[in-house]
Amino acid sequence: MTSTLVPASIAVLVSWSLAGFVIWKWGPGLRSRSVKCPLLKRRATVLADQRESGFPCSYAGLEAVDITRCSLVKGRPLMCAKECLQHL
Repeated sequence: MTSTLVPASIAVLVSWSLAGFVIWKWGPGLRSRSVKCPLLKRRATVLADQRESGFPCSYAGLEAVDITRCSLVKGRPLMCAKECLQHL
């Protein structure tokens, strides 16, 4: 009985740890993403705020809802309409 309980307990702990790491790594929050700017036609690295999708009564995954930093406008505030959100 105890010989099967220990490996099963270790397997449960490992799977919960792995699930926690996956949520922490690729879950909601600020994430660095690469996108092509539709106005300047250049590649840019943006810091996107990812949140749960806004579709009611369904799980549609994560979507980028805001951009806080862009590599094309270093050191300046974002003054654009954030058109690249549609391309993330």
